[in-house]
Amino acid sequence: MEFLFEYGLFLAKAVTLVLTVIAVLLAVIALTSKQKNKKGELDLIDLSEQLKATKKSIEEQLLTSHQLKELHKKEKKQQKEKDKAAKKAAKSGESEDGLPQLYVIDFKGSIDAKEVSSLREEITAVLSVAGEKDEVFVRLESGGGMVHGYGLASSQLQRIRDHNIPLTVSVDKVAASGGYMMACVADKIIAAPFAILGSIGVIAQIPNFNRLLKKHDVEFEQLTAGEYKRTLTMFGENDDAGREKFKQELQETHDLFKQFVTQHRSQIDIDKVATGEHWYGLQAIERKLVDQILTSDDYLVSNLEDRHIIQVKYTQRKKLTDKLGHGASIAMENSLLKLMQFNVSRLFK
Repeated sequence: MEFLFEYGLFLAKAVTLVLTVIAVLLAVIALTSKQKNKKGELDLIDLSEQLKATKKSIEEQLLTSHQLKELHKKEKKQQKEKDKAAKKAAKSGESEDGLPQLYVIDFKGSIDAKEVSSLREEITAVLSVAGEKDEVFVRLESGGGMVHGYGLASSQLQRIRDHNIPLTVSVDKVAASGGYMMACVADKIIAAPFAILGSIGVIAQIPNFNRLLKKHDVEFEQLTAGEYKRTLTMFGENDDAGREKFKQELQETHDLFKQFVTQHRSQIDIDKVATGEHWYGLQAIERKLVDQILTSDDYLVSNLEDRHIIQVKYTQRKKLTDKLGHGASIAMENSLLKLMQFNVSRLFK
């Protein structure tokens, strides 16, 4: 009897353990399924509230106790008026303070412009609620990259213009090449004094290992259908005809780039600025690449009383492997950028 009792107890423990494992697995599967269905999240951040809270905190530190008491009385009165305005705004669909909206979008572009997937979600969200009295403010930072990626990013900004909503682009650090292609879509471009702009040009680089392969008796074969299916190759032997065709394609891309900039900023002398050179903000305004020397922070503060400022941010959900790969990619990209800046940028010493 004692043996049967112990055996039954063991069996109960084993069944409990198995059921627990199954329950955990089912919970993990359910959670994974939910994450698959939800690709990302859209966050709205009230920058007006943040900026005003900062200003209020500093002002309160500078006031005497009597002045602070008077301020609190004034704020209570203003709050009552604000509550009334909020009820009225709720009925009309306007912001609580009755002011037009200033939607802030951040775009920090990589070489392949993969951030455009979040940009399109943010712009779609804004366009679903924005009116012609509102404004979109894009804080842009990009040194450019792949033509098709930045072409799509520029098209996303064009959607704002097509809806007759004012678009302002701010460049605090850099908007070069594809980055400037995006910026020039705006109604107005502002830039910090030493932001880098321009670089209206096209570049392509490709290593060739043909001699190395021959040295080690390695044969390389490449079969194509179509005379110009492949012009230059990394492993085969390139010829002058292929090089000329490749140069022609680069020139065609450059011509399209110039036409695009001219279409959106007709005040520019395109032949003088489409040399592939870049300029600092103070130089860029002389060449009409930008409209005003101003940082994004100053622009937001200057609109604090006239507009309700909301930041729109779409965050994509990522798997652990994607996060690790993205981290490695960012580290490599930053290293290459630092090396490039060391080689080509003017440094203060």
